Amino acid sequence: MAKQFDVIIAGHICLDIIPTLVSSQSHAEDLFLPGQLVQVGPATLTLGGVVANTGIALHRLGATTKLMGKVGDDLLGMTVLESLRKIDRGLAEGIIVAPGEPTSYTIVISPPGVDRSFLHCSGANDTFSGDDVEMEAMTNARLVHFGYPPLMQRLLSDGGEDLAQLLRQGQRSGALVSLDMAMPDVNSPHSQVDWKAWLSRVLPSVDFFLPSFDEILFMLDPVRYQQLVEQAQGKNLAAMADLSLLQTIGDQLIELGSPLVAIKLGDCGIYLQTHAQTAQLLAERSAWQEFDWQAWQECRLWAPCFDVEVVGTTGAGDCTIAGMIMALLHGLAPAQALRHATAVGAWCVQSCDATSNIPNWSKLDESMSNGWPLRKPTYDFNGWTHCQETGVYSAPNEAPGNR
Repeated sequence: MAKQFDVIIAGHICLDIIPTLVSSQSHAEDLFLPGQLVQVGPATLTLGGVVANTGIALHRLGATTKLMGKVGDDLLGMTVLESLRKIDRGLAEGIIVAPGEPTSYTIVISPPGVDRSFLHCSGANDTFSGDDVEMEAMTNARLVHFGYPPLMQRLLSDGGEDLAQLLRQGQRSGALVSLDMAMPDVNSPHSQVDWKAWLSRVLPSVDFFLPSFDEILFMLDPVRYQQLVEQAQGKNLAAMADLSLLQTIGDQLIELGSPLVAIKLGDCGIYLQTHAQTAQLLAERSAWQEFDWQAWQECRLWAPCFDVEVVGTTGAGDCTIAGMIMALLHGLAPAQALRHATAVGAWCVQSCDATSNIPNWSKLDESMSNGWPLRKPTYDFNGWTHCQETGVYSAPNEAPGNR
């Protein structure tokens, strides 16, 4: 009998190399000095990409998880596989080793108090396709999550058709399908994609879409994106937004086909918007027929981040998604799901890597009940309802029961 999984995590996987930097090295000109040697601290070598970050976070939280990604047969690839086996030998079983292909790696530039930047090689991720996914495993999972297609060339070259077919297979098997994105390299010739057309092809095969604010604004409205970049002057772009812009983006994504949309806002929290007919659209999914989709219908909610000491932000969005997925598996209502998602993100940022600090689900609940403070609201919530218990703000005229 085939093994049953709570979640399949598929897509991009890489090796992250994170040098230790000090506060005086917060700008590019502090690090990249032609002809000079710049001293940095010891490097942390850790797994990265959605397969490792979201997948291992879910494993640590307690979900039965299968990982599907692709590495090369080089030293970096062997390091990826051995790192997975040290956590749990079963985590490496779904990783494809492609002879002659390079393993993806990222050099993470993460100075204290400054958002991270990356030097990235996509490697074997560029040849990953739907043919690399074990279809039998997909028929035995409650949820299928895919991540980072903008960094996977083959999934861009056909306008998203291969990915859409793969995700539809997950839906037909009865699973819930979720999708995360990544910011494309705007200077790469491989990233000259008609993103609206790509999204219009892929999102009808997605149940829960979870992009970050920066990447989805770039894809939907590059002019507005550039305007906010100039305003932000290197700070969190989401702080330049407002609730009206978040709703406009949510409306567009729901119209493109995804009934559930969560926009990650970095240290500005997370915004959730859902379709007016969510229950009707998802109630027949065989692995989710007992789930209370009515509570998730026609929501607009915002949740703040927990106010914790930030050591590093690598993988914070991926771990926040892991918290959201785990909340769904536990049958939580939207506001509680957002609170748990941000709690997992808070555990993540208290270490320099993505997943080593993630607790199990029971310890997560305990940490939330111990009264972690919340960051102050970023936006103007005049007319919205604030729930003292969860810290979540809900828009006027929301459907009853989703708090």
